[in-house]
Amino acid sequence: MSIANTCVLIAAVMPIVTMGLAKGATAGKRRSDGGYDNNNPRDWAARQEGWKGRAAAAHSNGFEILPIFVFAVLAAQSAGLEQGRTDQLAMAFIASRLVYTGLYLANIAALRSVIWAVGLGCAIAMFSPTLNLPF
Repeated sequence: MSIANTCVLIAAVMPIVTMGLAKGATAGKRRSDGGYDNNNPRDWAARQEGWKGRAAAAHSNGFEILPIFVFAVLAAQSAGLEQGRTDQLAMAFIASRLVYTGLYLANIAALRSVIWAVGLGCAIAMFSPTLNLPF
């Protein structure tokens, strides 16, 4: 498996881990006391505030950008983008997502948005052979 394909797996797991942080922070609490509610997980996530609420938002955003990244890797590999370049862009995407998630949890919105754009740029760059882009 290529590094880029491994990055696809990492990108798929990252949102789950992000939400797991918020869930884990309520371990030992009863549902009635704000503990995780496995019967109504989406309602529970919507009620979270502070960093746990931002973790839920980062979780959603991770799944929202995942199809773009997966398709970008597949497009790059099928269009013949050099595998080393595909791997570099995929690793940069993962690095941007790690930083993005940390900034989201820390409530640093402006820089988070810049880092989000960096990650999207990495994905778009993987389309370069199919779009005849110069990078």
